[in-house]
Amino acid sequence: MRILAIESSCDETAAAVLTAPFELESSIVASQIAVHAPYGGVVPELASRHHVEAVVPVVQQALAAAGRTLDDLDAVAATVGPGLIGSLMVGLQMAKGIAFARGLPFVGVHHLAGHLCAPFLATPRPEFPFVALLVSGGHTGLYEVRRVGDIGCLGTTRDDAAGEAFDKVAALLGLGYPGGVAIEHTAAGGDVQRFALPRALRGRRNLDFSFSGLKTAARLTLERLDGDLDDMARRDFCASVQAAIVDSLVEKSRWALRQVGARRLVVAGGVAANGALRLALDGLRASDGVEVFLPPLRYCTDNAAMIAVAAAMRRQRGESDPLTIGAQATLPLASTS
Repeated sequence: MRILAIESSCDETAAAVLTAPFELESSIVASQIAVHAPYGGVVPELASRHHVEAVVPVVQQALAAAGRTLDDLDAVAATVGPGLIGSLMVGLQMAKGIAFARGLPFVGVHHLAGHLCAPFLATPRPEFPFVALLVSGGHTGLYEVRRVGDIGCLGTTRDDAAGEAFDKVAALLGLGYPGGVAIEHTAAGGDVQRFALPRALRGRRNLDFSFSGLKTAARLTLERLDGDLDDMARRDFCASVQAAIVDSLVEKSRWALRQVGARRLVVAGGVAANGALRLALDGLRASDGVEVFLPPLRYCTDNAAMIAVAAAMRRQRGESDPLTIGAQATLPLASTS
């Protein structure tokens, strides 16, 4: 079974070809970082326009890199939500058009379910069930994953996602976009204890996240310093911010594993590429004996390979979706369990 998958939920236009279940034949991503960087974040109208320009070439490149044509496909998949509605519609309509023209099954994939499948692109692969920490620019949450399509929410963010916190603090410092990469780079060698910053909603039973207080504390700290930050202080400040975010993510993950009684943790989303988080997860492995599964770095951010994996898992169960399915800007991954 060979699947062509398309992802266009935000600011990357991506396509991938995968032979089920996990043999990836190609993965192409056209990034829009340069387009949105001058604005400090994604501009929805610009994003959708660039998807329109990129989607056909990206699909053609994915097929060529795989050495395949449309005649070789057994199914087509695309992200249906959540995301920017104008962006989602571009990839979704492209995929549905191919499926209709070729008489192929179509699979609509939840964007976050795709992220949870990204670690299956590496070896060893996780086994179901597991606890998942999904952490990105728009989403931060903990989930009990019994299989794709059977997911319970353990906790989510009450305000900013972790990636948003990185972006907003980076903006305060004038470090540019995307903020997570900029802060991690600046934090190298910094003192994580120099600036006392909050870890909100700490506690064994509360699995929700909150990062708005950290953002406010960072802003107030910078105001007290009146912008007087030398290179070392800037490095220490970024290290302290990064440590506050990572500490919250790891502590909540630890308690989620204990509450569920699980020994496997999947971590996915753009922030899963953060080196400090990966180092802290190594500590969790050592201290708690937990198996931790992460995507390869290039599959942490949005891509179509993860969408293809999620679609392949559904097709193996004989599932597909009608071509009448539409894009959805908001789409719950799971109900609270």
